[in-house]
Amino acid sequence: MFDFLLLQALCAVRDHGSLTGAAEALHMTPSAVSQRIAKLERETGQPMVERAGRGVALTGAAMVLVGYGERILSLVDEAEAILDGHRGTVAGRLSVAGFSTAVRGLLPTALGAMRVRYPDLAVEVSELEPGAASTRVARGELDVAIVQDWFNAPLELPDGLLKAPLLDDVVDIALPESHRLAGCAVVGVEELAGEEWITWPVGAVCHGWLLRTFAEPRVVHTAAEHPTQLALVAAGLGVCVLPRLGRDEVPPGVTVAEVRPVLSRHVYAVWRREAARRPAIGAMVEELAAAAGYGAAILERN
Repeated sequence: MFDFLLLQALCAVRDHGSLTGAAEALHMTPSAVSQRIAKLERETGQPMVERAGRGVALTGAAMVLVGYGERILSLVDEAEAILDGHRGTVAGRLSVAGFSTAVRGLLPTALGAMRVRYPDLAVEVSELEPGAASTRVARGELDVAIVQDWFNAPLELPDGLLKAPLLDDVVDIALPESHRLAGCAVVGVEELAGEEWITWPVGAVCHGWLLRTFAEPRVVHTAAEHPTQLALVAAGLGVCVLPRLGRDEVPPGVTVAEVRPVLSRHVYAVWRREAARRPAIGAMVEELAAAAGYGAAILERN
């Protein structure tokens, strides 16, 4: 009666509460999502969405279809895993996403090794925040995600996902050379109370963590990229958290200090339980672990 792409549109509307949000998640236009919803309504003879405040919500009939769609996805994953397992080769296509420093600090090494060892496997990479990436893995839109959470702010994963730890990434503090603590090799967390911070945009995992971790933080600037944050620090406009994973060269005008007690985030890979037997997923997680081990050695030296 209808194909799985139509069900994906419903799942995206459910998760994001609007046609625009669903379209962004599916890399489509809102019009295309609306057309898929309309096609489902014609085929079923029932409304699929209804207004909910400024957004939309699924009707009861739509929620029934979504439940079946998720079951279908699990069966498809299981069938693909069994077929790949019988074949025993790492081939086909694999989609991987990660947060920015993982994409920069882990994936190039892992993907370079994958290309040499598994020339018949095509890997597609995208950059996503941990929450969005894990949700898309659970929905079957991604095969593997590299996610992170903080020692004091665990990430809640959707049901049905497996995970493998990769590394614990220690973070330092970047300070302007004119700062009162510049030149200190180690800075206590309590010494940073009331500081002006440059951090990730509102909604990012690291933004919320910073507000919970430091006393009386004053966020004065936000930027999604580390080089931009460091440029603002160099101009004397605040301090920022600086992870060691995927770290760029520190520009002139910035000093870096370790923090006590040590602050760290846990980095791990996640994938769907039903897809665990796919050789390509196992190979990807294995190469990520190898890349993380190499990366960890670099972090210790720094």
